[in-house]
Amino acid sequence: MENNDLILFAIIVTSLATFISRFLGAITSEKVSVQSKVFQWFNCVAYSTLAALLGRMIIFPAGVLSGSDLLIRLFVLFSCILIFILTKKNLVIPTIFSAVMLSVLNNLI
Repeated sequence: MENNDLILFAIIVTSLATFISRFLGAITSEKVSVQSKVFQWFNCVAYSTLAALLGRMIIFPAGVLSGSDLLIRLFVLFSCILIFILTKKNLVIPTIFSAVMLSVLNNLI
């Protein structure tokens, strides 16, 4: 197999795995009540995993983010939370603001 064929094969296999799991999740989700304890538990696990990943990114960053100071990262985080609340839970504005503000502050300091 050539390199191009191998890359194409890998894309197809990973796409199938992703779509099959999503399809099965959509089929079985009809039987799970949003008010059930199982659904609430999965919701809590998902949010706690997201919080842990965000905390790790801010406190122990890797890659390009490690070049910025902790105080800058915390300032951008709290600014984005405030913007998120003020814009009535809009996700786009704080996301764009965080990238721009982090770039500006890293270049200034």
